[in-house]
Amino acid sequence: MLRAKITEVSISAYPSVPDLWRPVSTCTESGRLMIWDGKPRFDYKPIKRVDSASGRVYDINNEKLPSVTTILGATRSADSEAKLAAWRQREGAKKADKIRDDAAARGTIMHRILEGHIKGEGHMDLSDLGQEAGIMAQNIIDRGYFKLLSEVWGLEIPLWYPKLYAGACDVVGVYEGQPAILDFKQSNKYKKREWIDDYFIQCAAYAVAHNCVYNTTIQSGVILISVKGGDVLKYVSTGKEFQQFMWQWLYRVSQYHEKKASGIRDHST
Repeated sequence: MLRAKITEVSISAYPSVPDLWRPVSTCTESGRLMIWDGKPRFDYKPIKRVDSASGRVYDINNEKLPSVTTILGATRSADSEAKLAAWRQREGAKKADKIRDDAAARGTIMHRILEGHIKGEGHMDLSDLGQEAGIMAQNIIDRGYFKLLSEVWGLEIPLWYPKLYAGACDVVGVYEGQPAILDFKQSNKYKKREWIDDYFIQCAAYAVAHNCVYNTTIQSGVILISVKGGDVLKYVSTGKEFQQFMWQWLYRVSQYHEKKASGIRDHST
């Protein structure tokens, strides 16, 4: 079983081009307003990502580490696997693959737009998926959730835990007064909080890695989900609950590496 020290801390219709980027903080030379000046708080090291048939890995100091998402996919519960299989059977393999691929593409575009907003840059994609993603990103912006982001330490930050795993988080910074990992999600349907434990576990994975490598005490994960149709869901885990997600993550890492050592093939790919 893996062991890690977790420090407890006290918890105190498509928009037009002119409307797409709203004032948030300071001005860039182009006149757009930004939240972040682009200067990372820490010396984040670039890492090389490699996508292969066996899953995504990251090359760190000549060591290939599995990604956070690969580990989560490979250690899903039997119940989660059964529900996914039942959904694919209902939809049919071809339709299910299209739904999955469209959601991934839409999510990538939405992430790019939101990251651009934080940096005071404009990004647009006029494809059908791009227009959907633009609306979903704008819904998050319009709800004012970025006003709660008082510090940005970095965007799309490469993170790793030595010898165990690696990945890239959307945003790391200070949210509602606490150091936090922020993750942007898009969804076709409303998601209840009790359905998204793996989202929090993903945030916990990045927090554990950041705390290990950069000597921080991140104890909070923030999930912002933009739902097709206009809803935006904000879910936060912090303090002892978030520490439990950290321990759940470390258990999943242990499961993954035990399976790899025993030669059991990943079922996530």
